[in-house]
This record gives sequence, C-alpha cells and structure tokens, in this order.
Amino acid sequence: MDEMKVFTGNANPALARAVVEYLGIPLGNCQVFQFSNENIFVRIMDNVRNRDTFLIQPFTTPVNQSIMETMIMIDALKRASAGRITAVIPYYGYGRTDKKDQPRVPITARLIADLITVAGANRVLTVDLHAAQIQGFFNIPVDELSAINLLTNYIKKKNLENLVVVATDIGISKRARDFAARLDAPLAIIEKRRMGNEDRTETLNIIGDVKGRIALTVDDEIDTAGSLVNSVQTLLSNGATEVYSCCTHPIFSGPAIERIAASPVKEVIVTDTVPVPPEKHLDKITVLPMAPLLGEAIHRIHTGLSVGAMFQQDS
Repeated sequence: MDEMKVFTGNANPALARAVVEYLGIPLGNCQVFQFSNENIFVRIMDNVRNRDTFLIQPFTTPVNQSIMETMIMIDALKRASAGRITAVIPYYGYGRTDKKDQPRVPITARLIADLITVAGANRVLTVDLHAAQIQGFFNIPVDELSAINLLTNYIKKKNLENLVVVATDIGISKRARDFAARLDAPLAIIEKRRMGNEDRTETLNIIGDVKGRIALTVDDEIDTAGSLVNSVQTLLSNGATEVYSCCTHPIFSGPAIERIAASPVKEVIVTDTVPVPPEKHLDKITVLPMAPLLGEAIHRIHTGLSVGAMFQQDS
C-alpha cells in the first residue's frame, strides 16, 4: 500500500495525465483496446500486488464502452492482487436514471453501482452526482467531490455586479442556493417541465427577480444545450441584462455546440471532468481544470487524510 498506482482507460486520458502530474508520479502502464469484434482487452503492465490503485475513467462518450472498460480494468486489477481499488469516476453516466418515474423503467444508476461493486472496486471517488442519493446505491464508500469552489472562484474574479444565481430547474435549486451563498447573490429558479423522454422542455415560470441583473445559470451538466438556450432566452425576455452559465460536466452532445454558438449567452464555464475536444472549444466556452481537486483527493485517500476537510478549508 506504500506505493500508489494510477491508471486510466480511453475516456479521458488527458485528465489522468494532469492528475499524476499533480501527484508527481508516473501514469500506470496498461493496455486497453478493442478487438475487431468489439470485445475489450485489458492488460495491466505494472506490478500492482498489494498496491493502492486508482482507476480514473469518466463514463463519457462512447458511454457504454467507457463503462465496460472500467469494469474490465477493475476486474484485471483485482485478479492482479491490487491491495485496494478506487474507481475515480469524474462523471457518473446514467446518473439521471436514478428513480422509477415512469411505469416499467429501470433504475440504471443503481445497476451501474452494483456492477462497479461486483467488479471488485473497494471505493468510489466522483464529482457532482446528478442526485446525491446515488451515493446510497453503493455498499462501498463513496467520496463525492464538488466543483462549486472552482466555479465560484472563477466567477468572483470577474467582479460581476448585481448578480443573480439561477437554478435551471427546481431539482438543482439546492446546489444553486450554495452557489448563491458563496457569491453573496440572490437566488432565482426557473420552473420548467420536460416533455416526456424527448429532449424538449417547457418553461412555466421564473421564481425570483432577474430584471436589471446579470444572471448566472447553474446546472450539473449540459447535454444538448436545449435547456440552456431556453433558460437564456427566458431570462433575457424577463429583463436580465446578461446571462452567464456554468456546469460541472460538459457533455455537449448532438447540436449542443451549434446551439451555444447561436445563443446570446455571454460565457459558458465548465470543467474537464469530460473531455472537450478542440472542435468544441468556442470562444465563449471556458474549461477549468479538475486535476488539482482530484489529485488532492486521491492523495488524501491514499494517506488516510480527510477528504471533507478540503472543502472546509476552501469554503
């Protein structure tokens, strides 16, 4: 356990390299690739017997391949007699399927938790779950980090006057309230309704005053940016002078980049839990690095220090 090993699959190797640079150790050597029949092959090239091992792998596009890589790598580490295996999942895919809100539908977030546990992980380190109760789906320890300090510190440096923090729906209102408290700003909430399983939402009402203010929308992820564009238009039509947006996970799937480019949103601030390829780097998109936060958490887990103390110090 004295020697720490950090490995990564193919989901976000740049983030893993930045984390090991923070830790001052080399990235673990492994082979992870697909055969022509789409079967995934994994081989751990380093000795991990009795070592404290960390696998950094967000569940990002291609999501199902990233998940299977994770499961197979965990199994490979377990069969190589790793002392402890921590699955570092910066973005927990399927997190939005966290409850049975329609007849005859799965709770996939729970299924993924079971798969991670059965594969052999001893603990999980993640960032800004879609719903905090997903931690309870695991029977192993879960450390959930938050990008709130990283995002709010960036916003503070912009010195935006007359700011209002806006929750993009009622479900995210608690997180938005924490943003508002750190930025010493009032809170508003956009009440919206999702149209079935389609990627469409209907704005019903704005709770709070945004007239004459600079608005900052808060969400855990931006997927196709449909909700973001609707929120920006709604806020501007209700008197907001400018709209900024921030989220932890920049999924940016489908028409997201085109929608953001055409939107009057001033700036979109995200983190690199999910890789943002060069073709998606618009001038109005700012990507903040998560490696120091993840690296410090990994260091604390390895050495037995408190992970929660990181946020007590920064708050």
